[in-house]
Amino acid sequence: MLDTQPGHNLAARNLTVDGIAINVLSLPEAVASIVSAARNGDNFSVCTLNLDHVVQLQQRSDFRAAYRRARFVTADGFPIVVLSRLLGTRIERTTGADLVEPLCREAGKNGLPIFLLGSDDRTLATTASRLSKRFLGLKVAGTYAPGSNFDPYSNEADIAIDKIRASGARLCFVALGAPRQEVFAARCLDELDGTGLLCIGAALDFIAGTQTRAPSLTQKVGLEWAWRMLRNPRRLGPRYARCMAVVPGLVARTIPQIYNARMRKAA
Repeated sequence: MLDTQPGHNLAARNLTVDGIAINVLSLPEAVASIVSAARNGDNFSVCTLNLDHVVQLQQRSDFRAAYRRARFVTADGFPIVVLSRLLGTRIERTTGADLVEPLCREAGKNGLPIFLLGSDDRTLATTASRLSKRFLGLKVAGTYAPGSNFDPYSNEADIAIDKIRASGARLCFVALGAPRQEVFAARCLDELDGTGLLCIGAALDFIAGTQTRAPSLTQKVGLEWAWRMLRNPRRLGPRYARCMAVVPGLVARTIPQIYNARMRKAA
């Protein structure tokens, strides 16, 4: 398991993308590290880096700041996984959706109450019911569905923080979409005590069945993005075009890391 203290990442082990170190290499490692931090009563946030986030890291200072404060960062995007392997580190793709159910299983075993934030009331109710039935001992301490124009520094965000605090939750699954969920999670690090914030995108909708996730084979071969785009080309086509446009620069910036890692290994 990784050292759960920030700043203790091994540069030779971790791929760094635009100053952000991917410091969790697999789903089991992520679950073990997160549960350990939650049991210790730590405040922390978890982000899952993909190409869309790489685009936003270049454009938004608040998003960069939020990522730099994250205790745990996994590789969501398949191109990032490929780059890590060129570096000589085997990183497994770990998305926010991958994290929810194994963490809920361990939360039930370890007496760690959870909070669900995002989506809408119906989705949250369905998700809470399904998770509670699926995982023995799991306590859903609270839920909250903010409006579609949620601002991480608004009065509505103040209400969300008060609800999370009052619930006593040790893990909060934040399903607000990037960059709002990451910026909100970073804010919570200063305003909550003993709560881990996990940025999970559409994971709650997948559990409730209000959205359909790509088939597992599509996920495994790195084509989940293509499956999603074909289902919603008008909304996702421009986003994925921007993602593809950053790949050459990302590879170029990563080449020195790959070279140095290979030289260290050869020595």
